[in-house]
Amino acid sequence: MGASVSNNTSPLVHGYEVVIGFETHAQLSTQSKIFSRASTAFGAEPNTQACAVDLALPGTLPVMNKGAVERAIQLGLALGSHIAERSIFARKNYFYPDLPKGYQISQFEIPVVQGGEVSFFMELGKETVRKTVRLVRAHLEEDAGKSLHEDFIGQSGIDLNRAGTPLLEIVTEPDMRSSTEAVAYAKELHKIVTWIGICDGNMQEGSFRCDANVSVRKPGSELGTRREIKNLNSFKFMQQAIDYEVRWQIEQIEDGHAIQQSTVLFDPGTGETRAMRTKEDAADYRYFPDPDLPPLCVGRDWVERVRSEMAELPRVMAERFVLQYKLPEYDATTLTQSKAMAAYFETAAQVCEQPKLASNWVMGEISRRLNTSDSGFDHIPVSATQLGAVILRIHDNTISNNAAKDVFDVLWNDAATSSTDKADALQQVDAVIDAKGLKQMNDSGALEAIIDEVLGANPDNVAQYRAGKDKAFNALVGQAMKASKGKANPAQVNEMLKKKLS
Repeated sequence: MGASVSNNTSPLVHGYEVVIGFETHAQLSTQSKIFSRASTAFGAEPNTQACAVDLALPGTLPVMNKGAVERAIQLGLALGSHIAERSIFARKNYFYPDLPKGYQISQFEIPVVQGGEVSFFMELGKETVRKTVRLVRAHLEEDAGKSLHEDFIGQSGIDLNRAGTPLLEIVTEPDMRSSTEAVAYAKELHKIVTWIGICDGNMQEGSFRCDANVSVRKPGSELGTRREIKNLNSFKFMQQAIDYEVRWQIEQIEDGHAIQQSTVLFDPGTGETRAMRTKEDAADYRYFPDPDLPPLCVGRDWVERVRSEMAELPRVMAERFVLQYKLPEYDATTLTQSKAMAAYFETAAQVCEQPKLASNWVMGEISRRLNTSDSGFDHIPVSATQLGAVILRIHDNTISNNAAKDVFDVLWNDAATSSTDKADALQQVDAVIDAKGLKQMNDSGALEAIIDEVLGANPDNVAQYRAGKDKAFNALVGQAMKASKGKANPAQVNEMLKKKLS
């Protein structure tokens, strides 16, 4: 899929290099919690989905959720990671009101998923480059509960429904060099976890939460002191928070202040980050192996079974689109942003056998319409088969590109006509073409008569063209198209005009 581009091309901010690493908590799509049978469904009344294990009542013991492990294996396979045959659960000790045990069960020294990478494309000026972010690990852990402040005056409430919810914490190396690159990474990771179905990716509900570790340094110097921006729950806020934090750190350093390692929150209302607490290190958490949980053992046969059952990954599909449909890498990557988009393109391409035209339509006209209506490819009123039929009629010169947009508009506004049968779709498209009189003029005799008339009526433009002014030719094309009421084939008009003016 193209060569990796080094991060040395990173942009500087006021002479400083920005260094960003990510920790992402992806909530796993299991029906029950990681160590208990309590439900993980969102939106229940507070404390109605917390069982004795989640509440850490005396005598309760955690039992590993096999489905959570299976999803960790899927992620490891999707990211090209090593999946440890033996990994250890540890107790991470800290005291928060929403952590009833006084510790969180997590993985520390030996995580289940080790290494791997996430690659994505970015626009740098006029160039599209491939970036790769290396992963340190992805480890299984349980979520804490939630402290509620809004409904209580002078005190806080505790909701333990989330306590014990299974998470994969995905940790990167500090490989990103701008907020734009960080957002592109987060979007790509979000795409992967939703594509393979291990996480629903709902950022508003907290299913996909990103923490950004941000520091700045002079190029070539040691890494600066990082501050961790917690719980970024939208890509827009992610970019705003990182940009603000970068500016703040540079101002502090320029004013002669040292950056203190700390955890900060982003306030979308003010667009600012503010320190919440000084950042703890591993030693502060007093990790030790959880005595209630045996080592997690993952056999190679289990890994291979999961591999055989996994759907085609986006990066693999993109590579196939390049080879099979001769698409540019940029197109292939864009079309595999979601399963629905990829499937829509592929169906349309197979109907019309013009994959590049299908790609242009899906990435252009259709994406524009969906963005305007804030909808997705799952809810598109025109079937992929109908799009293929429209492209067929462009390709066989029945209609022009402009006329095709008119046809598409009719189909879009009449979802009742949506069809997945090729013959039906072609009939529908042809009926719209006939009803709106959009058929291209393919009668060369009639076109020749129109062009002769245009040349006779525009002697000045003819003279200017012959004197080397290209704009005059475009004016003649425009006159010919106008005279044909837009029904002439533009390529044919161009060809015939050039012949007559030569």
